[in-house]
Amino acid sequence: MEFRVEKDVLGEVKVPKDAYYGSETQRAFENFPVSGHHLQKAIIRNYAILKKAAALANMRAGKLDKKLCPVICDACDEVAAGKFDDQFVVDAFQAGAGTSTNMNVNEVVANRAVELLKGRRGDYKLIHPNDHVNMSQSTNDTFHCVEHMAMYEGIHKELLPALEELKAALGAKSKEFADIVKVGRTHLQDAVPMTLGQEFSGYATAIDTVMHHLSQSSDALLEIPLGGTALGTGINTPKDYSKYAIDELRKSTGFKFTQSGNLFGSMQNQLDELRAAGGLREVAVTLGKIANDMRLLSSGPRTAISEIVLPPVQPGSSIMPGKINPSMAEMLNQVCFHALGNCYAVEAAAAGGQLELNVFMPVIAYNIVFAIGILSNGTRAFTKRCIVGIKPNRVAISKYVTMNISTATALSPHIGYAKAADIARTAYLEDKSVMQVCLEMKVLPKEKLEQILDPSKQI
Repeated sequence: MEFRVEKDVLGEVKVPKDAYYGSETQRAFENFPVSGHHLQKAIIRNYAILKKAAALANMRAGKLDKKLCPVICDACDEVAAGKFDDQFVVDAFQAGAGTSTNMNVNEVVANRAVELLKGRRGDYKLIHPNDHVNMSQSTNDTFHCVEHMAMYEGIHKELLPALEELKAALGAKSKEFADIVKVGRTHLQDAVPMTLGQEFSGYATAIDTVMHHLSQSSDALLEIPLGGTALGTGINTPKDYSKYAIDELRKSTGFKFTQSGNLFGSMQNQLDELRAAGGLREVAVTLGKIANDMRLLSSGPRTAISEIVLPPVQPGSSIMPGKINPSMAEMLNQVCFHALGNCYAVEAAAAGGQLELNVFMPVIAYNIVFAIGILSNGTRAFTKRCIVGIKPNRVAISKYVTMNISTATALSPHIGYAKAADIARTAYLEDKSVMQVCLEMKVLPKEKLEQILDPSKQI
């Protein structure tokens, strides 16, 4: 491999000759061979969008040469479009604050802009990563902004639409199953009758609730500390730079970003990210509960509940012929477990901040964006390949309803709790239906019993 030599405050650095990144990226690449995972494309794309907004704001404020701004913006557009994704080589687990990633973006944008000016990569006399691309910025404020941008975008363009699809599918099943009376269960024991439609309406409502909470929790991400530079002081920014830059971000993203009310508080803490993680945790818990229920309700098919039949998507065993497992629900459970772990990592990192800056932003950004991604993709797959194809097992459902001893609950207003409990116990011990025991004990006329014990009237 051929190299070019760049210099920084620590001395000379050999950088691959054709690389668009420079010395600081190269040092980070060598320093942090940790996971092989990089910060997600959404973060890099939004960083490029922010760099373009900053360039336009600096030009508007009279600080950036009008001849340089267009080429910087063009380079940012190319980076945002993913043209140089292979140039972002810094590990997700890097030095604190995200300085390495910020410089990776600065160097790629600068070298591409230099190239557009017919210069050679590494010739920073034309356009410098720090002096021009990073003008009026610090990692302190820009990384905060970028993680907000990537998280808000992911929640509103990926996760909420995926949850909306699931809610609609569950709602459709609720209507489809509205006339199917089944046994309800509490404590994993038989309870009073309900309809399969009512059960699915509960799932749809749960998704609607977490969507509302997630949307509310994400609103705080619209406040960004852009222009706070180091610590929140705004050092090295021209007049009105923050206003101009945020205006540009609003235009380019379509999201209503505003400047944080207190820049110092934004730098010190990751409270907005913590709140968003809380919304994601609620989503993961709720999705996991629904996945669990799908596995329970479909369990069997001959020796367990088996009230619903899930679409078969793949063979379930390498040794047992014909075995079909609830694969999509199992996938979603695993997604939820991992997302909960992501959220815990965010909590730990948010608690680890010290003094004027929480330096653990890279791991916070990585984990939240990752959780958003897997929850979105997992939900869509679960909806498409599981929920929409669920069918009821009417034979099993009818059998359970007939033998359900909890229908004795409806007898209590007529014969008292104690007598109804005695009938229920007798039915259980003698493996009879409640109706059969009532007829044998002659507690009420048959016509009256048929009316009281009709499951369809107990829902």
